[in-house]
Amino acid sequence: MKKQSQPPHLLQRPFIVCFLAILCNALWGSAFPAVKSGYRLFAITGDDPASQLLFAGIRFFLAGFLALLFGSLLQKKVLLPKKTSVPLVLKLSVFQTVLQYIFFYLGLAHTSGVKGSIIIASNTFVAILVASLLFHQEKLTGRKITACIIGFAGVVLVNLNGEDIGMSFRLDGEGFLLISVVAYAFSSSLLKIYSKEEDPVTLSGWQFMAGGLVMVTGGFFLGGQIANMTLPGIAVLVYLALVSSVAFSLWGILLKYHPVSKIAIFGFTNPVFGVLLSTLILREESQTKGWQILTALVLVCAGIYLVNQPPKEYTQENP
Repeated sequence: MKKQSQPPHLLQRPFIVCFLAILCNALWGSAFPAVKSGYRLFAITGDDPASQLLFAGIRFFLAGFLALLFGSLLQKKVLLPKKTSVPLVLKLSVFQTVLQYIFFYLGLAHTSGVKGSIIIASNTFVAILVASLLFHQEKLTGRKITACIIGFAGVVLVNLNGEDIGMSFRLDGEGFLLISVVAYAFSSSLLKIYSKEEDPVTLSGWQFMAGGLVMVTGGFFLGGQIANMTLPGIAVLVYLALVSSVAFSLWGILLKYHPVSKIAIFGFTNPVFGVLLSTLILREESQTKGWQILTALVLVCAGIYLVNQPPKEYTQENP
């Protein structure tokens, strides 16, 4: 197991790490109502995964461009990948953008919203398993497993809105979502490995552009189309691009300096923010009760606390 990179002074403070990780997930959570608004403004229906794929591809391509633009301005140089970095960018793009989101959009079209949310929420646990068992980046402990179970229970609770979950399984539904989850898990470990020698912002920006281009091409050839180009629709699309560029760049920086488990566990707050912000912004009549959201937050916070507690050091006293 390789030694953890020494983080900058600010990223050594637990409060700063916690704030940035929660900020990333709050931004991702805000993407749920924003995507729904985008679909409405661009006249994209729920049973049109090709147009959803095209919409997502444009979003991610723009996100990559914005990440590289802001990163270049902040670092006062153009962020270009080195020749040796191109294969890393492409491999990361395959897992983090192409596989994760293509299977996400296609799978979501063939399953219920509740089952989809619960399956996607398992990506935190799977990311920790992949980092521990396949890439050997950290040890899989009982505390981490317990924390994941507690956090996942919170996600299940916030998604129990009276809809029948059922036990049915479709390869092109739940199966595709599971592939999306595994792709996310691999992308987290790969991003951590590559960011040891590469700039996380550069990696995120270029992989988004590459993956976005693939998704745009795929969505177009599958018959997807974007109609009703209006100023509000474009504003929503730009906001979604900003969400991806900022959140993934920050997430990559956090993964660079901290174990996957300590950062990935915050992912359990994502669906909670999604439910809460969808209710507030879209004024949806959610069946989820207030006590469910509060209890879910308590469970998720308990899971985060468990994972981020330093292990106890035992000292052996001389007799």
